[in-house]
Amino acid sequence: MASAWWPCLILALLSGLAASGFLRSPSRPLGVSSPVSNGIEVYSTKISCKVTSRFAHNVVTTRAVNRADTAKEVSFDVELPKTAFITNFTLTIDGVTYPGNVKEKEVAKKQYEKAVSQGKTAGLVKASGRKLEKFTVSVNVAAGSKVTFELTYEELLKRRKGKYEMYLKVQPKQLVKHFEIEADIYEPQGISTLDAEASFITNDLLGSALTKSFSGKKGRVSFKPSLDQQRSCPTCTDSLLNGDFIITYDVNRESPANVQIVNGYFVHFFAPQGLPVVPKNVVFVIDVSGSMHGRKMEQTKDALLKILGDMKGEDYLNFILFSGDVITWKDDLVQATPENIEEARIFVKNIHDRGLTNINDGLLRGISMLNRAREEHRVPERSTSIIIMLTDGDANVGESRPEKIQENVRNAIGGKFPLYNLGFGNNLNYNFLESMALENHGLARRIYEDSDANLQLQGFYEEVANPLLTGVEVEYPENAIQDLTQNAYQHFYDGSEIVVAGRLLDEDMNNFKADVKGHGATNDLTFTEEVTPEKIALWNGAAQSTFTWLDTVTITQDGLSVTINRKKNMVISFGDGVTFMVVLHQVWKKHPVHQDFLGFYVVDSHRMSAQTHGLLGQFFQPFDFKVSDIHPGSDPTKPDATMVVKNHRLTVTRGSQKDYRKDVNIGTKVACWFVHNNGQGLIDGVHRDYIIPDLF
Repeated sequence: MASAWWPCLILALLSGLAASGFLRSPSRPLGVSSPVSNGIEVYSTKISCKVTSRFAHNVVTTRAVNRADTAKEVSFDVELPKTAFITNFTLTIDGVTYPGNVKEKEVAKKQYEKAVSQGKTAGLVKASGRKLEKFTVSVNVAAGSKVTFELTYEELLKRRKGKYEMYLKVQPKQLVKHFEIEADIYEPQGISTLDAEASFITNDLLGSALTKSFSGKKGRVSFKPSLDQQRSCPTCTDSLLNGDFIITYDVNRESPANVQIVNGYFVHFFAPQGLPVVPKNVVFVIDVSGSMHGRKMEQTKDALLKILGDMKGEDYLNFILFSGDVITWKDDLVQATPENIEEARIFVKNIHDRGLTNINDGLLRGISMLNRAREEHRVPERSTSIIIMLTDGDANVGESRPEKIQENVRNAIGGKFPLYNLGFGNNLNYNFLESMALENHGLARRIYEDSDANLQLQGFYEEVANPLLTGVEVEYPENAIQDLTQNAYQHFYDGSEIVVAGRLLDEDMNNFKADVKGHGATNDLTFTEEVTPEKIALWNGAAQSTFTWLDTVTITQDGLSVTINRKKNMVISFGDGVTFMVVLHQVWKKHPVHQDFLGFYVVDSHRMSAQTHGLLGQFFQPFDFKVSDIHPGSDPTKPDATMVVKNHRLTVTRGSQKDYRKDVNIGTKVACWFVHNNGQGLIDGVHRDYIIPDLF
């Protein structure tokens, strides 16, 4: 699956450029403050985001022209989320496009070094800041030539604190004549909130350049600052566009789960609301070695004091400090009573740095404390345990081998609760912290040395502060699903979302059930979702859009209009010509025989030609028929008669049918003659010519 690319570095290798004779010269990036003096003018930058069902497809396009008399080197820099993966990169010079090759991390590093040594054009992704990685590629552009850089990357948006977030770095470093960010969001569940903010611009100025709207399933955000709006001051020639542009949204949640099916694959979203919070037992394992001295220690203490204020009365907690040795606040976990919280605040305020870094003993002490509390029933039966470690360096006393520390921690935890590792600053082995957290059902987060480091710590704690379910398992019929992603989770936290994807064994299966089971604060819970893959598929060439009868949406393109009215009908119109209606006839779900069916009706056929054929088309034009010899039939209420049509003599029976064009719910009763033998003698050909095996 695509997610396998996320932790990789990516190489865009454009070997064809070297063969074309492009020379390298001292680099001048796109982000210069005086583009005219350098001769390079960046005249267009556009970021286009298309989000469907939490999956973002983003295209970054930058266009530049070399107005100098000599060749100039141009660098293209893009900062993209660390959870994203590049799917395509192209470079176009004077109308000739050079495609890039996307490689995995180890291959990318080797090919990048080789390409640079040979003077070829290559790009490599490197870490850049808190949430981003930087993609950089440079190319020489001849005098008077134009160059277009286009980078495509994709990302599965994760829900945190009740919202999905798209994080875009805006940093052109110069005024750009055409600068635009466009985001179109489509969510089948419907959009409940949509917002956008920028760190580099005041709200008043942002409001004049930003438009945002959402209705039903669609949302749109557009940010198009003019040249004057980009200036750092009314007479300045440098740009104020330098910072973060963040789009957040959430979806409607009529039920805890939502399942979507496309082309034989499904994705299952699960995010229940309104559940009571499960009490938690938290041990904070804090690095107090000498390297934490000063600002880092003060920010850590500020964050812990704020976290103590957010602890709930039914929670249990303890603090373990490690440097060269290990110090505990209490011998055992204590309940977060007002008295204990106040005592904890005094303890935190008096924390000071000392000595070396003994990560192994600090973690093992915390794990042992949590295990003992559970074994000795010191904490509520329906509670969950969490261990959170903060460190700013590598182990340098006691057991210092990362692989051995990982083994010790893994064996001690034994899969019973998650470990969350927070790495403060850059002077540490973050890969070690991340690997150790992931193999113990947790995650790692880097805390950046900045003025808001305490807020970063608090923000992480808020993500795990409110567990709603523990021991969550998502189950599907064994004979229906294969190639499942992760479907078991130790915790579901309020404001987050569980996402499971898989493939249907039978693309034509009518339905299957998905059960989500978990332990709540007061009882065990099971959520059952009935999944039906019935869909409405529309094609535009090879492009396909898929909807269901639960949608309310209108699509208009190239003279064709399609309107889906939720659980009622679908209306298809071709320009000023004919209009069709497909009505969804729903029957009692427990009916022993009948099932839901579709009725196809022609609302306006006066423009259809005499050549229109098919099951309905052959009757759009008048044709001759004669009914005679009306006489009693086998049913006294329904007389029989003889019909002469198309040179055939047929026996027909009087009855009635419903016309649903004017009243889609009840319909209008219409008298008609029924033709026997599957319409033989009336329709062209035989009835089997008009039967299809599957409507979907």
